[in-house]
Amino acid sequence: MHTSTPGVSQIGGPQYEKIVDEKFLNSNSDVYRLESFRSTGTVSSSSSSQLRCYFIAKVVFPNPEPTPEQCRDIKAVSDESFMNRATENTIAIYQRVINNALVRTGPVIEAFGVDGSQEKRLVIGYKRGTTQNFFSALSDLYHYYDLYSTRKYVEQFSNGITIVSLYLNRLADSKQPPIDHTITQVLKEASLIYCLPTTPLQGFFKTNELSVQETIYGYIGWIFAQHFLNRLGSEFSTLLKILDRSNPAHAEVISKIKKRLRQETFTRDYILDIIKSYPELIKLLYVNFAMVHYIVPEENSLRPTLSYQRIRTETVMTEEELLAKIRKDTSNAHECMVLESFLTFNKHVLKTNFYQPTKVAISFRMNPDFLPTIEYSNKLYGMFFIIGSEFRGFHLRFRDVARGGIRVIRSRNREAYSINLRSLFDENYALAATQQRKNKDIPEGGSKGTILLDNDKQDKASVAFEKYVDAILDLLIIGQSPGIKEKIVDLHGKPEILFFGPDEGTADFMDWASSHARERGPRSGRPSPPASPKPLGASPMISLA
Repeated sequence: MHTSTPGVSQIGGPQYEKIVDEKFLNSNSDVYRLESFRSTGTVSSSSSSQLRCYFIAKVVFPNPEPTPEQCRDIKAVSDESFMNRATENTIAIYQRVINNALVRTGPVIEAFGVDGSQEKRLVIGYKRGTTQNFFSALSDLYHYYDLYSTRKYVEQFSNGITIVSLYLNRLADSKQPPIDHTITQVLKEASLIYCLPTTPLQGFFKTNELSVQETIYGYIGWIFAQHFLNRLGSEFSTLLKILDRSNPAHAEVISKIKKRLRQETFTRDYILDIIKSYPELIKLLYVNFAMVHYIVPEENSLRPTLSYQRIRTETVMTEEELLAKIRKDTSNAHECMVLESFLTFNKHVLKTNFYQPTKVAISFRMNPDFLPTIEYSNKLYGMFFIIGSEFRGFHLRFRDVARGGIRVIRSRNREAYSINLRSLFDENYALAATQQRKNKDIPEGGSKGTILLDNDKQDKASVAFEKYVDAILDLLIIGQSPGIKEKIVDLHGKPEILFFGPDEGTADFMDWASSHARERGPRSGRPSPPASPKPLGASPMISLA
């Protein structure tokens, strides 16, 4: 129990809901349910603070291992305390959410009115263990829109589904749009929170300096800059011309110098500090991204700057104007390079699921032309960039039709993770290039995918793989899942087929990938006839079209 001002996040003080997440709701062993209530009165006549109470209980399921048939029956998978107090309306709503959550990889998010009041009820169902710190992140989300909750519930079911239910009201002095419009915004943005509940830029979101889209865009740009910021400079190009790369000794020197320049010039923390110094530029860069990839609802005839993604500026700059402003506002060349990398990212995104409401990870189909030929002499044909709450990953291929495996990369400790992080893209590129050479005698080119597990998510290989596959499918089966997936902007404009095969850490996951691809769309998961005899010893491939 603690004092709580409606609509205010717990900034600087004890963040109780984050503690609840970390101690109970993130648990990999025990399962807990939660009820939370806000008092109707204030703690005193001179204070606007109310009391907020949390009741947390360990769940004991009467039927801990339901059959497939029982999994779809809420009465067979509930704990007794839920069934004893839930109304028929709640049971009906939860039953529908459970049915949808069982067949989706991503969250099920719905909103309902509450009879006799302006209050809105937000219900979110998802597979337990597929996101972390989600409960506390949701509070930050609705607080951003001047909403506060009167009641909150987290219910658990033995079929592996978690349901969060929030009762939301508008602050009396809010200047936000009508609550129905705001709830629509929250519905859309809850999927972003589900994918990335916390980021190093979270503080800007809590203080209303950046919206959730701007915050997550900034985080994605940070990751992009870590891998692709051009840090080697003209001196390295001159060195390459002098040395003989076919000479093993020279090649080793070149490799060591490249690693040192990348590691020591721009560390992850240094890049992050620069991004944090320029939130206003991140806003403008996000607008540049959104104006290409956000599809305005048909009822809006104008391309709005105040839509659900909360672009709070009417300034829409061209690439040239943005570049000039970055160079004017930044203090030195390093800061300029970091922020210019955001423009590079924007310019080379061909399609993304960033605005999809049911995504489980955020994926981008990139045009790989931004890669410097001095480092990557063999030009890539296709590049996917995927970010989830447990991992980051790539899928690279050298031809339109290319075969190769998906590898999960684990790290023994934080130091090993740092090394794997720095070398992730280069390793992926080298593996794909090796596969390309192996496939030189067959029509298919070479490809490879990598999934780097975050340092504290080494036990999440299966979850990360499933999110990786589903996020890529979002960009391959555009418009083939009516009612679930929304339209996306496709600057690539051509159908793509990817062939996924087993590699280190993924051999046991391929059956799931094939069946899931079939479920997602009529063109996915369907094996293509081989264009040439399969080489002796080659692994069976899964086609995801």
